[in-house]
Amino acid sequence: MIRIGEVAKRAGVSSEVLRAWERRYDVLHPERTEGGFRLYGDADVARIRRMRALIDEGMSAAEAARVVRGAPAAAAERPLPLELAETLERALLGLDATTAHDAIDALLGAVSVETFLRDAALPILHRIGDRWAAGEITVAHEHFVTSLVRGRLIGLARGWDRGSGRHALLACAPGELHDMGLIAFGLALARGGWRILYLGQNTPLDALASVAHNERIDLVVVSSVDPARFTAAAAELRTVGRHLGLALGGAGATAELAKKVHARLLPDDPIAAARELAG
Repeated sequence: MIRIGEVAKRAGVSSEVLRAWERRYDVLHPERTEGGFRLYGDADVARIRRMRALIDEGMSAAEAARVVRGAPAAAAERPLPLELAETLERALLGLDATTAHDAIDALLGAVSVETFLRDAALPILHRIGDRWAAGEITVAHEHFVTSLVRGRLIGLARGWDRGSGRHALLACAPGELHDMGLIAFGLALARGGWRILYLGQNTPLDALASVAHNERIDLVVVSSVDPARFTAAAAELRTVGRHLGLALGGAGATAELAKKVHARLLPDDPIAAARELAG
């Protein structure tokens, strides 16, 4: 059994990176001395060498960790079947729930969840939202679409709190009811190895700190599509940012506000944001 510095030397990876990989990806399984020091074995060294080799070959750290832990490597990403996406959009606009569900089932059988979210679900929601704003469809259409798609995404979220990876708390800013992007972000983040605690729409920020401490949260993510909601909650966000890891996401997040409240600014694209954190 050896200390972390010797593991780093043998594997050619810094101690800081080893600690991050252990915390995020569960690829090291040290024993503890009576004094609390970590001790690692030959299997740990072998896993780290393998993980480094996979990263050198072009894998992300999250995917390399999956392979090292014994999970199969993800297959090459397949393109979205456009005819299925078009069928889904027509069914949603036609208030045809059965066909819409069938199209979603077919899409999820054909491509990864991330591809379904990035290339089908989120663009369709944006286009339908734009048509509603332009008066081309009724509010009934908008409610139908949101309810059906949100229900399917929540169904995909089952079990996203399991595992041993880093722990993220996701919440919408006070008054914010648009949470589809946040759910999509959580789904993609969970597939990058994170565990998700989802508080959802219109979350009072004064409740975040105690929950985050009790649940040992590594990162609090607050989302809004409206900059005014973030501005109104700036004082509470600043308090959270001083004591916890904080990130802001959604169309309402700005670099200026993130700096003021000690937060990380995430990309507006929820799938890109998840990949940035899981990378």
